[in-house]
Amino acid sequence: MWNNTLQTFVIGITMVAGISLSACDGSKQDTVEEVASEISSEQAPKKESVQSSNSDADLDGATVEQGLPVKYDVSSWGEDSVEALNINDFDKIKSTFGKALSTDENSLDYASNPATKYRFMDTDAPYLDLIDSKKYLELGWYYANPSDTDKEKDLSRGHAKKVYELAQQLMGEEGGKVLSDMLSGQIIKNKTIGGQKIELAKCEFYSCMLVLNKSKSEAAVVEIDANSQ
Repeated sequence: MWNNTLQTFVIGITMVAGISLSACDGSKQDTVEEVASEISSEQAPKKESVQSSNSDADLDGATVEQGLPVKYDVSSWGEDSVEALNINDFDKIKSTFGKALSTDENSLDYASNPATKYRFMDTDAPYLDLIDSKKYLELGWYYANPSDTDKEKDLSRGHAKKVYELAQQLMGEEGGKVLSDMLSGQIIKNKTIGGQKIELAKCEFYSCMLVLNKSKSEAAVVEIDANSQ
């Protein structure tokens, strides 16, 4: 009898303790969830604020200061008379650019044929090149962009003026117009102008190139007045 009573008492105590612990655990779990919810709600606006701040920083970082466009006063370049040149008079053509500072006899022309490249500027300066091969004569120079320094822009304009004068010697007054069109963004392909076959003439991506086909030239050796109509 005592054993049954004691057993019943022990079982009752155990059940009460279990219920109490369960209630405590449930209360503790609810408390943790409430705290986590409060922390999450407090941090959410802060995160959004940080993202907004980063977005503004990205926009600011993407803003690049734009320089002034490079202007070419082509109308003032054709004031003097020039002596006509034949495209095969390479020594005279080369002398119009001055003294070559370096020569590369293992270069390639416009069509990847063996050629000799003459560079008239130091390697760290805006380039001015003549590339001579059996079939082509290529005039190449650095095409300045608005973000370049004033010195780089001046050198680029000087190169363009030299090529302008040489183009007049090879193609007459029409040669000057070719340069003017190139500097304004026009591209010329497979067109005969002033007795010269132009394979390609363009200025883009920091580079200008005027490629003449020697085998199809019909240059006349006459004195040309750059201002004549």
